[in-house]
Amino acid sequence: MMGRQDIDQIALRLASLVPPGMADAHKDLRANFRDILAQGLRHLELVTREEFDIQTQVLARTRARVEELERRVAALEAGVPPGGA
Repeated sequence: MMGRQDIDQIALRLASLVPPGMADAHKDLRANFRDILAQGLRHLELVTREEFDIQTQVLARTRARVEELERRVAALEAGVPPGGA
């Protein structure tokens, strides 16, 4: 996830694009860029990598369980006892 330091670096890059004649506005622009970036990121529905990895594991377990249940249902529909062939 993007942290405060990442936002500061992007704001600094954007402020560095300001023409040299506007050096006085450089500091203000950097602060404004940083605030706008931070505000924009807060509105996004982002999750941490850890949360994403946990949900990926939950999904994998759920998928395995569904596949097992599908096999059991197919066996019951075919008249074969579960676990037997």
